[in-house]
Amino acid sequence: MKRTTQLFSLNKTIMLRTILPTLIALIVAIGGGMVSVYYALDHAPGFGALHAGQWTAYPAAGTPQADPYTKARDARSGTLALGVAEGVTFQASRDTAGRLFDRDCTYRITGPTPPARFWTLYAADRSLAPLPSPPDMPPAIHSRQLLRHQDGSFIITVSPKAQAGNWLPISGSGPFVLVMTFYDTPVGNSTGLSDLTLPKASLVAEEGCHD
Repeated sequence: MKRTTQLFSLNKTIMLRTILPTLIALIVAIGGGMVSVYYALDHAPGFGALHAGQWTAYPAAGTPQADPYTKARDARSGTLALGVAEGVTFQASRDTAGRLFDRDCTYRITGPTPPARFWTLYAADRSLAPLPSPPDMPPAIHSRQLLRHQDGSFIITVSPKAQAGNWLPISGSGPFVLVMTFYDTPVGNSTGLSDLTLPKASLVAEEGCHD
C-alpha cells in the first residue's frame, strides 16, 4: 500500500512537472499573440502608405489590394473606406515639430491643397471617431464653407477656444488626429503623386500647452 502511494505521488509530481510548463507556455503564447495583434492594429503602420509631409494615407484601403492590417483595422472600426476613384483620406497626428497633437493646444493650418472637387477636415480620437463639437457647431470643416483670402489661400485654427475666421473646435484632453478627405481627386492614382503637398499644421505658442 505504501509503495502504491509512493508511485501515485511520483506520477502526480511528474504530471505536474510536465503540465505546468505546458500551461505556462500556452499562456505566454496566447497572451503574447493577443498583445502583438493589438499593437499591430493600433500602432504598426500599414503597407502601401502615401506620405505628404505630416500626412499619411492608404489609397489601397477598401480595395482587394489592401494589406491584412488595414483590412483588420477597417473591420474593427466599422470604417467604410473610399474606393480609389472616390477619394483619399489622409491622417496627421503630429505638428510640424514632430510633437503629438494635444487637445489643450491651438494649431494653425495653412498651405495648398491638392486638386479635388471637395474636401473635408475634422478632428478625431485614435479610433478616428470625430471629437464632440460645441452646440450649433459642425464637427468638420469643408472646402465650400471656408473663408479665403483674395489669392484663394486660407487659415484654419484648430483650438479648444473659440476663434475668429475658420475655427475647428476640439474638446476633451489628450492626443488627437486630424483627418482630411479629398473627394474626386487624382491623388489616389499614380498620376496624382508628383509634387503632392498638403497643408501644414503648426503649433501656436500658448501658455500651458505641452506642459
